[in-house]
Amino acid sequence: MGGELRVPANSILTPSARDLIRERGIKLVELKKGESLAPASPAETVAIGSDHGGFEMKQKLLPMFEELGLTIHDVGVHDGKAVDYPDIARQVAELVSSGAAARGVIIDGAGIGSAMVANKFPDVRAALCYDRATARNSREHNDANVLTIGGRLLSVTQAEDVLRTWLSTPFGGGRHAARVDKIKEIDRANIKWTPPNKTR
Repeated sequence: MGGELRVPANSILTPSARDLIRERGIKLVELKKGESLAPASPAETVAIGSDHGGFEMKQKLLPMFEELGLTIHDVGVHDGKAVDYPDIARQVAELVSSGAAARGVIIDGAGIGSAMVANKFPDVRAALCYDRATARNSREHNDANVLTIGGRLLSVTQAEDVLRTWLSTPFGGGRHAARVDKIKEIDRANIKWTPPNKTR
């Protein structure tokens, strides 16, 4: 497949990730301290993050982004230490919501909690996908801009299939556009919505 994967200085890559990079014929280039990756447009940028439950899976999926010509903004974790998934999901969702990244990928143990967190942010449509069909549907029908994956529920091969399908599937438009517009309308309305006082 070839290509080049440029990583920040002192990046931590698992041995299996290095093996995968080598197997795919990708040249691994570690940037010098202080050297930064060339800036990419938001359309070419994918925000990615994982908690400790998704760390190994994230590391194994990273080479795919370079292969597809995408730039990643990796918010962590970078060492597999335990973190709370809402903190990571929030960082990815904020980047997508603000427009700094066109898409986001979050990997935790099951993928469910991160989807819940990400969908709290304006203009984020996060989808938990577990096979090609759900990945394709979330893009074609729902214009999902954040993908969540269960790092402990899928094999690496399954996760690669999901991610590749999700990244390469365009939004279908047509009849689906009107439905996505309704999602956006609800989103905008709920920014101003205050829940009534709850009674016990």
